[in-house]
Amino acid sequence: MRLAVLDVGSNAAHLHVVDARPGGPPQSVFRLKAPTLLADSVDDDGALSDDAVDRLVSAVTETVDASRRHAVTDLIPLATATIRDATNVEEIRHRVREAAGIELHSLSGEDEARVTFLAVRRWLGPSAGPGLLPSAGPVLLLDIGGATAEIAAGTGELPDVAVSLPLGAARITRTMLPCHPARTRDVAAVHRHVLRSVRPHAALVDGAARPIATSKTFKQLARVAGADGRLPLAGLREWIPRLAAMRPEERATLPGVAASRSRQLLAGAVIAAAMMEALDLTHVDVCPWALREGLLLRRITELSTT
Repeated sequence: MRLAVLDVGSNAAHLHVVDARPGGPPQSVFRLKAPTLLADSVDDDGALSDDAVDRLVSAVTETVDASRRHAVTDLIPLATATIRDATNVEEIRHRVREAAGIELHSLSGEDEARVTFLAVRRWLGPSAGPGLLPSAGPVLLLDIGGATAEIAAGTGELPDVAVSLPLGAARITRTMLPCHPARTRDVAAVHRHVLRSVRPHAALVDGAARPIATSKTFKQLARVAGADGRLPLAGLREWIPRLAAMRPEERATLPGVAASRSRQLLAGAVIAAAMMEALDLTHVDVCPWALREGLLLRRITELSTT
């Protein structure tokens, strides 16, 4: 069967087309990313601007047309938190329905954490896959998106704990880090805010859990402050003042940093460091699978059991 997931977020609409069969991993066929650039387009009332909605509709139409050209039989369209929480979300869904012929759906932040956790478990391999035994050990997941950050933890394919917090890199950039280069007091305020938000959840997490991070934010930070595949807290702390002293165009010259995300890279770094401190982590391993892969894996499982 040919499936696709369309993940419409604050930076882009990501289409991933795969061929899938029960019992095997999905085989990638085609990917397309169309920019949405919604991060700086939320007004004081929480609505996306007209220009932002135009970009979103154009991006969704482009990616849906591509899915049809690739003979996708089952498309999973997901609007993430920036769109889900917009006060004009119903207008957005109507315009997408009229232009692209699909219905944009959303998950709660907690459900996004659960689906991403499933992807991480499958990525870890057979010892942490279906039929996982408690002896395989607990996993702690951290994920930083544009509008929210998620924490999930557990020993099975689905987490025992799933938390979503309004700590996304684009949201924090817009509301708390308006200047670039950034002021020291603004960076410190973000750090304190994230610590206060995450610490109440630390007691829910097994201290022996293997720490895994997903999302573009963590991948970029691992390239900049660590090495591909692992992000150490010590390295991240060293880079935060350096990132704060840079303009966005300077950050965009760093390895692995996209120009469209360079403005929010500092917020992502401060959020990541504060989350790790609050959860008493010295490092996180970065998983290449995240929400999109989790949605595909869940759909394959559903289809194989019907």
